[in-house]
Amino acid sequence: MIKENIDKFNLSLHGKVYDRAISILFPRHCPFCDELVTYGQMAHEECVRKADYADNHETCIKCGKPLLYGNAEYCRDCQKGTHLFDFGLSLYNYRTVSGSIYRFKYEGRREYADFYAREIDKHLGAKIRALKPDALIPVPMYKGKKNKRGYNQAEVLAKAIGRRMEIPVRCDIILRTRDTTPMKQLSASERHVNLKKAFIIAKNDVKLKNIIIIDDIYTTGSTVDHMAWQLRKGPASSIYVLSLAIGQTA
Repeated sequence: MIKENIDKFNLSLHGKVYDRAISILFPRHCPFCDELVTYGQMAHEECVRKADYADNHETCIKCGKPLLYGNAEYCRDCQKGTHLFDFGLSLYNYRTVSGSIYRFKYEGRREYADFYAREIDKHLGAKIRALKPDALIPVPMYKGKKNKRGYNQAEVLAKAIGRRMEIPVRCDIILRTRDTTPMKQLSASERHVNLKKAFIIAKNDVKLKNIIIIDDIYTTGSTVDHMAWQLRKGPASSIYVLSLAIGQTA
């Protein structure tokens, strides 16, 4: 027993020394301004205060988009049609963090995920825990695209959230079977066609009843709807969406 405690202490000490060494060799960048931060920091406080958090506003009770019109419960998009997930949550309103997310997705700033996870826990943690999720499932990336980019940002984000909130992350449940056209180039109807047969269930785990889909940006919900349609074929009874940032209804 004493030996086990000593081993745990040495492992913990080694981890702290390693983290410090990595932080010195590869200093963190602020997710907002991308300037270096001092050791122990994840972001500049003055930059954090400039971000627009979705929970600072009244939001659509279905997808989580900010509501532009008073006395409404649903955004315009959700008034027009139904979604296949139960409801969605988001950390930021996209316009104020677009540069941060671009660097996270395309410029290798995977380190931002730890800060994003901390903020998600701070702002949305209570709501997420109340859902009692069995797993976080990141939106999968087509294998060829992932190999070219080197990582899937939704997966990196999901794993950071999972570590912080002690929620299992499952990347083996659903796969993307083909490379699709970037969604930002398409209309809502074109997105639906683009995503048709883009996902398949790779593993049907009967223990996964409550699932949270993790994505970086929520716009129309087409991607997560197609995922939810596949996941509904299995044991999932509740499917929620958690995005890093959410667009605004036009």
